[in-house]
Amino acid sequence: MRTVLASQKAVLLEEGYVRNAARFHRLTPQNLDAVRTGLSPRALLTVWPDLNPDVGAVLATLPEERSAEFVWETQGGTIRHAVVDDTEYQELATLVVDARAACALPVYLDERHPLLCAALPDSDGVLRARW
Repeated sequence: MRTVLASQKAVLLEEGYVRNAARFHRLTPQNLDAVRTGLSPRALLTVWPDLNPDVGAVLATLPEERSAEFVWETQGGTIRHAVVDDTEYQELATLVVDARAACALPVYLDERHPLLCAALPDSDGVLRARW
């Protein structure tokens, strides 16, 4: 992970910790160790490019007639996400009006191209997970 961060200021970490549930973390070299200690055992980790500070531009690139996972950082620093389709874009724009940064991730597996994927082993170093 440090290698990925060495080439970028920050990245977005998706932590899949139970079936159909995820948390997002914005990783920087300064908070890497703190985030690592808070990750759930046996988590599936997916690394994405950093959030874009131009939230309006991200909203403008949402796909027509398809769903996307919209991820945004609130003014308080909390990372939130929602799966939306074109019928919900207006409501989403209102919801994220004060967001610091955002990105849109594909929801369809054949369109997902993260920077890196990994699985978090248990504390004894053994990987015991099912996805």
